[in-house]
Amino acid sequence: MNPQEPILLRSARWLTFGSAAAIMLGIAPSQILLALSFAALLACGEKLRLPRIRLPLALFMLGTVISLLLSDDPVAGLPQIRKFYVFLELLVVFSLLRSLAMVRNLFLTWAGIGALTAIRGCIQFAGKVQEAHRLGRNFYEFYVGERITGFTSHWNTYSAEEMFALIMLASFLFFAPSARKRLWVWLLCGALIALAIVLGETRGIWIAVAAALLYLIWFWRRWMVAIAPVVLLAAFFVSPPAIRDRVTSIFQPKGADSNQFRVVTWRTGLRMVERHPWFGLGPEGPKLHFDEYVPADIPRPLPSGWYGHLHNIYLHYAAERGIPTMLVLMWMLIQILVDFWRGLKTLPSGPGNARFLLHGGIAAVLATMVEGCVELNLGDSEVLTMFLVVVACGYLALEKELAAAPGSPALVPHV
Repeated sequence: MNPQEPILLRSARWLTFGSAAAIMLGIAPSQILLALSFAALLACGEKLRLPRIRLPLALFMLGTVISLLLSDDPVAGLPQIRKFYVFLELLVVFSLLRSLAMVRNLFLTWAGIGALTAIRGCIQFAGKVQEAHRLGRNFYEFYVGERITGFTSHWNTYSAEEMFALIMLASFLFFAPSARKRLWVWLLCGALIALAIVLGETRGIWIAVAAALLYLIWFWRRWMVAIAPVVLLAAFFVSPPAIRDRVTSIFQPKGADSNQFRVVTWRTGLRMVERHPWFGLGPEGPKLHFDEYVPADIPRPLPSGWYGHLHNIYLHYAAERGIPTMLVLMWMLIQILVDFWRGLKTLPSGPGNARFLLHGGIAAVLATMVEGCVELNLGDSEVLTMFLVVVACGYLALEKELAAAPGSPALVPHV
């Protein structure tokens, strides 16, 4: 950061850094800092910048507004309009974090906070083991509905936050030029975060993390991908019974597992899309009208689970806002992958901050898309914030002048 630049601009940069880092501690501090950083950005006169996904992002928002206006209950859908505020994170990060060194430090801060929240999660896990024992309950059945949450309000949010932190840390260790400095610290952070993800027992996150890490390992040490199945099998057999039960439940669900209720939400969502293909039911519509669209052949009572959304970002946004808006979202996700991949092709060989940011960005987007098949992850403000931070930083890495002077806050044209 340039000490000669105006104090208001420097403050705006650090407020943005704080907002992006604080999301792992809570949504409230992150959004307060986001408001302050945006106000400082406007006051200091710095140019407002958005990466090249601004067109699909604008169309996604427009589709949401149109769907709201055409819905039966526009007032009920206003929370989804207020959530547009979260997208300011993309704007402030891309406009103000004009140094790849600062961006690198942001993701290392995520690793540090992720390790701390992992310790908190492990303590929570130990408490739940004791509580299940005290109640005389089968631990697996007790824990599935009472999993660790760290500093968040829900286990899926917690696991997704740890997922982003682990992916970006792994990319740093594989591809960054300074990864060997304090290597033991980052390996310890990675181990703690990975343990928290395992103990979180969120199966969609497990699969998403596996996909992201396989991608990163493929471009780091390709031969290691061949031994990944052996490592996974060994880990499965040495795991505690509760972990093994959770893994096998992906293919052989038990009564406490959520496979059946997801089938209900997906079948119901398809009926919503069939009847409202263009503009959907409107924001919050699937939650408000779910019972009206449950197929008649599904017996009541419904399987235990959460029916407030459809547990699939593609199906949910199609049912809620229409197929065109869902396709715009897919366009945006694919555009990010294409842009980052093309950027990697232009980089010189060897480690680099730009390389770690672009590989990490691709891995994080892939993980988001994979987990999005079983969860409405981008509908979660904390998850969306971290996703937008990763995307903004990946687009910063595409700016060649910025990559050439990683310690400089130089301002250059955006991609």
